[in-house]
Amino acid sequence: MPDSGHSCIKVAVSACLLGEHVRYDGGHKHDPNITEMMGISFSLVPFCPEVECGLSIPRETMRLEGDPAAPRLMTIQTPDDKTEQMLTYCSKKVRELEAENISAFIFKERSPSCALNAAPLYESKSCAESTRGLFAGEVVRYFPFMPVEEAEPLNNSEIREEFINRVADYYEKGKVF
Repeated sequence: MPDSGHSCIKVAVSACLLGEHVRYDGGHKHDPNITEMMGISFSLVPFCPEVECGLSIPRETMRLEGDPAAPRLMTIQTPDDKTEQMLTYCSKKVRELEAENISAFIFKERSPSCALNAAPLYESKSCAESTRGLFAGEVVRYFPFMPVEEAEPLNNSEIREEFINRVADYYEKGKVF
């Protein structure tokens, strides 16, 4: 595990996991494993793609729909396509985070913007399969070697320890593997 000298290592974290009230319903999903365990080793940098791309709190619920290779971010009740708004934000935000020397990302699972692998993808009214959230997808494309993880697996101490070591290695080796 990195020592306290590694607290300068920056890890970007879905803001709702840090207890920020940014979710569609105005709530949060505070995860003490992240704020307490990861906060000891790293400087945690919050991000919320949905709020930062200009969506309000509270806001209409959204989901991913359509083609798995190019899903659309749609509000459910109205329906309104927020895809271009989100993709514009994603492209800008990854460059900003690169300038901040981020060394890893921790995402909120099942989110249409932040899920790494299991954002529900809908065809009409039913969930057909899962896909990657739009922001998480852009992060993985832009930073192909950077350590990324969802919050839930980090509840496992072995996975958490391995992630902390990968982040420290990424930081210390100049971000090139």
